[in-house]
Amino acid sequence: MRKKTERGSESRLKIIPLGGLELIGMNITAFEYEDSIIVVDCGLAFPEEDMLGIDLVIPDITFLKDNIDKVKAFVITHGHEDHIGALPYVLNEINVPIYATKLTMGIIEHRLQEHNLMEKTKRKVMKFGDAMDCKHFRVEFIKTNHSIVDAAALAIHTPVGIIVHTGDFKVDYTPVFGDAIDLQRFAELGRKGVLALMCDSTNAERPGFTQSERTVGHTFDQIFEEHKDTRILIATFASNVDRVQQIINSAEKFGRKVVVEGRSMVNVIETATKLGCLRIPANALINIEQLKNYPDERTVIITTGSQGESMAALSRMAGDMHKKISIGPKDTVIFSSHPIPGNEKAVTNVINDLLRKGADVIFQDVHVSGHACQEEIKLLYTLLAPKFAIPVHGEYKHLIAQAKILKQLGIEKERIFILQSGDVLALSSEEATVSGRVPVGTVFVDGLGVGDVGNVVLRDRRLLSEDGILIVVAALDYMDNHIVSGPEIYSRGFVYVKEADALLDEARRLARDIIEKCEKKNISDWGKIKSIIIENLNEFIWKKTKRRPMIVPIFMEI
Repeated sequence: MRKKTERGSESRLKIIPLGGLELIGMNITAFEYEDSIIVVDCGLAFPEEDMLGIDLVIPDITFLKDNIDKVKAFVITHGHEDHIGALPYVLNEINVPIYATKLTMGIIEHRLQEHNLMEKTKRKVMKFGDAMDCKHFRVEFIKTNHSIVDAAALAIHTPVGIIVHTGDFKVDYTPVFGDAIDLQRFAELGRKGVLALMCDSTNAERPGFTQSERTVGHTFDQIFEEHKDTRILIATFASNVDRVQQIINSAEKFGRKVVVEGRSMVNVIETATKLGCLRIPANALINIEQLKNYPDERTVIITTGSQGESMAALSRMAGDMHKKISIGPKDTVIFSSHPIPGNEKAVTNVINDLLRKGADVIFQDVHVSGHACQEEIKLLYTLLAPKFAIPVHGEYKHLIAQAKILKQLGIEKERIFILQSGDVLALSSEEATVSGRVPVGTVFVDGLGVGDVGNVVLRDRRLLSEDGILIVVAALDYMDNHIVSGPEIYSRGFVYVKEADALLDEARRLARDIIEKCEKKNISDWGKIKSIIIENLNEFIWKKTKRRPMIVPIFMEI
């Protein structure tokens, strides 16, 4: 919107998404007003298939580091990895207080313990209805529903108006734990006047309403009734505490003991139980070592691995790599989740492995989403009646899908802002404009290394994975660069050496000729000699094999 305002001298609120747009995950948004910045969420993304060897992807926080004196707090909507997973890495550089609800904070604290950050990180547990005050900002926590307990929307009260950030949400009138979404508070905010709504777009392509989580409990009961003579294994997200609660409820109803397998699953269940967000009957849980003491038909195993992760418990069971549990014809395996986009092939591979072992696999109608569908999005916009709409959370197609919904509601195109990560949306009480960009991007986590793997390293890993490597080793006289020994050629992942002697001998002779020609031309720069070797060997090998292995010349000075 480009309206002129009579209050032209008024300071602007800047909304700056640093991640979470154009992709699923890595949600992080900065809100800046004059000398203060608060940050909503700090999530990670999981690596794509071509990110070889990468464990996690976290946001580039250059903007926050450049404005570190302004950053006052992290405010977290809920405890999923795509909203909290980057915190341990970011807090090493920007250590400011964290505000979150009870279970969300419990999960965060477990991550902080793993990274030895508990003592130096200030934390404040918030209740729904509580507000965090920070100079120009007052951030109110509002009860919502999602696929994890204690999810919150945020009403961010600023000098220019109220910004509502939904976090991930759905409208569930019959939640498994706690209260339904606080629609009354949203309506009250709507009557006060909301400047902008930042609304979850993940399910914006889906018509209707998202089903209540309780419907999954009824499905579990039916499956347990129909499979009384088999052991039941259920794979789901570790963070879906309500799902775990319903599995435990069904197990108790049908007289089964429950085993929890998978480190992340154990950690979340321990935290949720300790905080009173999960109710487990006495003696319902047994240790995995006790499985042998019970008939298969009296046990249930809750496990990680619903996304086909290679090292998760279910994948190891399917691949005969699990030390304690073997899968067989008397097992019923339930996938209680939908594959995250990109994980479909991995999930299918695990299902195929389980079916080969004779297990009965159920992977349909045993999951409901935690995100709002079109009618719920319409409901929230109707209650809040925001002046401006900012679709968030999702790929570009999800943001556009929400924009189409808003047009149905009569919201003018000029009031809808489809942002990219890095855009700076400046708002006064009367107008909003995209006023610039800040640096954004991704940082790769590989083992203990954070940011030490970039696009060049990934390119090299792709080359290695596709056509292998040739290493050319030669010993040169340090006085005149004549060959003292070699060159020798070593191959890995390129050709099977015993069947390619002639090819490698020819490559070896070519490398020797190049070094000798360089010596005759008085070329003494080793870097230049290596470049000539790489260029000529690349051309030679391509003509012979139509492959392009990575070529690495190594010279030793004698």
